[in-house]
Parts: sequence; structure tokens; C-alpha cells
Amino acid sequence: MTEAGPRLRIPHPLVLLLGCVLLAAAASWIVPAGEFERTEDAVTGRIVVVAGTYHEVEPAPVGAFDALVALPRGMADSADVIFLIFLIGGAFTVVDETGTLRRAVSWLIRGLHGRDLLVIPVVSALFATGGALQNLQEEIIALVPVLLILTRRMGFTPMVAVSMSAGSAFVASAFSPMNPFQVGIAQQLAEVPLLSGWAFRTSFLLIAVAVWVGATMRHAQRTRVDVRVEDVVAEADMRVGDWAVLGLIAGTFATLVWGLLRLGWGFDEMSALFFVMGSIVGLLAGLGVTGTAEAYVKGFREMAYAALLVGFARAIFVVLQDGRIVDTLVHALFTPLEGLPVLASAFGMVAAQALIHVPVPSVSGQAVLTMPVLVPLSDLLGMSRQVTILAYQYGGGLCDLVTPTNGALMAILATAGVRYDDWLRFCGPLYLGMVALGLVSIAVGLAIGL
Repeated sequence: MTEAGPRLRIPHPLVLLLGCVLLAAAASWIVPAGEFERTEDAVTGRIVVVAGTYHEVEPAPVGAFDALVALPRGMADSADVIFLIFLIGGAFTVVDETGTLRRAVSWLIRGLHGRDLLVIPVVSALFATGGALQNLQEEIIALVPVLLILTRRMGFTPMVAVSMSAGSAFVASAFSPMNPFQVGIAQQLAEVPLLSGWAFRTSFLLIAVAVWVGATMRHAQRTRVDVRVEDVVAEADMRVGDWAVLGLIAGTFATLVWGLLRLGWGFDEMSALFFVMGSIVGLLAGLGVTGTAEAYVKGFREMAYAALLVGFARAIFVVLQDGRIVDTLVHALFTPLEGLPVLASAFGMVAAQALIHVPVPSVSGQAVLTMPVLVPLSDLLGMSRQVTILAYQYGGGLCDLVTPTNGALMAILATAGVRYDDWLRFCGPLYLGMVALGLVSIAVGLAIGL
């Protein structure tokens, strides 16, 4: 009998992110400091770089202690996201304390009569829609406990919960024809009509989501464990109050969509909305003021680790920004593309955008940093600006699936209890497949003159 070889173990997420912070500080001592000039874009109202203005500046190396100071600064920069995680997490803990979700899931399983595998495409489609319309990310964190109830009662692993929520949302965001935080900003900066090329993007979006959902269902089927029937039947009877709670949750999400699309809501408004929902649910279900407050405290406690990961991830960018080397990295990655053939240059843009997304995990921040540099380059090469936008979407957007500097991903994995290295083993081949599909999309776009 032979023993299996040693298994690669990635450090604890906090250790991994702290290592990235210190690595960023070390890079500030080695990489030359440089900056682009910046100006306010009249269309988007955002501060963007000015192409062709890169120049070296006075070095600003970040010391070890200053790198550690960046940790609380990263949390402060991410305060709106962190409070969203706490308040949504608390609200759904209140809902969970009522027992409504457990009874609803059991009722659903009994109603499906053995066809419960179909829950995966339905849930995935919901999250994919949120990703395509609104770049759904941090909002998923607090919904993970709800998904874990669903998957656990169906015998699925926590990996399935992450894949059909975060995975579906991230893939749809990257391939979206209308995501305002990715393709919307990029099209405005590239001065092409909003929603232009929507039919082309939608066709590849549908293919990408279908492939992802199919892989999730296959994994779920292969790793499924038996669930005792009595555990499901015991909580299968819904109560009148349960339907009122579910109706309130549905109304909250409808209000959320309306606020995001019509009123320009941000994280603060979302946090307040879910705080109100949780409070009403607790009182409606008979938990009382004290019981509702205790449920919120329990939710805050369970979400603390996830919130901490978001702040640590943000600290990496804080250090790179303090060291004044972010623009240097952008300049170094895109300059070599000038001498390549058009197709090779487009593929190179995808790779460069993926590399940039590691230190700059914000897709909107990446757009205002890179698109003003890439648009003149694509014009010089005779490349369609739409293709340049595709390269940004597939390079930066898909990288959200794997980069440890994406605080939302790390927090989702932590909340679900899925190790980062296990996620990479599941997601890695799929990520490469999604990138390959993106390269096919770019090649087709160039061939048809998109």
C-alpha cells in the first residue's frame, strides 16, 4: 500500500492576505515609483488617468510598520462594505432564528419529489442575473448561511453553495452586456454607446453560465451524501407566519433592486434596508425586542471573520498606492503590447488585465486605471474598442473567481467553511475554461469587426 503524496496546503486566509500586504510593501522598495497624470472624466464623473503621461516620481517605500498600519486603514476604506456584511448577516440570522428558512427548504425538497438537483440551475440563474445586472459580490456573503441550509438538507457540500452563488455571479458579471460597474464604465471611458454589442455579449454570457451551472451540477451529483428523510419531513410543514416572513424577504429584495436601479443606492442604503427587514421579521415572528437583538449579536459574531478578510484584502491596495507603484505596474504590463499583431495584442490585454486585477481587485477602479491607457493603444493597432473592452471584462472580471486579494471571495469562502485551496482545485479548471471562452469571443469579435 502506497501513501498519497503530500497535499499542497495554502496558508490560512488571514495569513495569506497579511503575506500579500508585506509583499506589496517589499515591492515598493524594488519597483520604481511612477504615476500617470489624472483628470476628471466629463461623462462618468470619475478621476481617470491621462494616456501617455506616465513618469517616474520620488520613491515612497513602505516600511514594515507602515504596512501593518495599512490594515486598519484598509478596514476604514472598506467600512461601507464591512457594515453591510454585519447588518445583512445579522438580519438573516434573525430570519434563521425563526425557523422559517429550515421549514421552507424542507417543504421545497418534499415538493420536488427527487428532482431537487434542479434547484442548482434555478439558484444559479438568480445569482447570475444579479451579477450581470449589478456586479453582485459582497452582498452574497451574508446569504451564504441561507444557502448552506438549502445545500445541507439536500446532501450537497458547501462548495456547491459557493459555486452556484459567487461562481455564477462572478462569471455573469464578467460576461455581462450591461454590468454598470464593468462594461458600463468601460464603454463610457472608451466613448462607445452604452449597451452596444449587447447581443454579441449576451450570446457568450449564456454559454458561460450554462457551462458553469453544468459543472456545478456535476460536482454536486458526484459529492452528494444521503440525508435522512425524517430530518427533512420533521420540519416540512409551513406555518402562516412563515409565508409572511418569506413575503417580507421578497419585498425587501424587490425594494433593493428598485433602489439600486432607480435611486442609485449604495452599500449604506442596502445596510439600512436589511436592518429594517431583520427587525420587522424578529418582531413579526415573536422573537421580541430582546430576542431580535440577541439574534443580531449572534449574526455580527458569525460575520466578524468575513468582514475582517475584506479589510485585510483592501490593505494590499492601500500599501501599493502608498508606495506609488500601481501606475508603474500598469505601464510595464501594457507597453510591450504595442509591437504585437492585433490578435496577440488582444490576448495580451486579457493576461495583463488579469495580472493587474490582483493588486487592483476593484473592477471599476481597474477600468478608470486601464481603459484610458488601452483605448489609444487599440486605436494605434487598429483594434476595435469593443474588443478592448472585452479584454478588460474577461481579464479583470473573471480573475475575481481566483484572486486572493478579492475580499468578497475570501469572505464568502470563509463563511461557507470552504478552504481557499479546495476552491482553487474545483474552480481552477473552470476558470481556465472561462478564459478560453473569452479568448474565443475576442477572436470572433475581431473576425466580424465587432
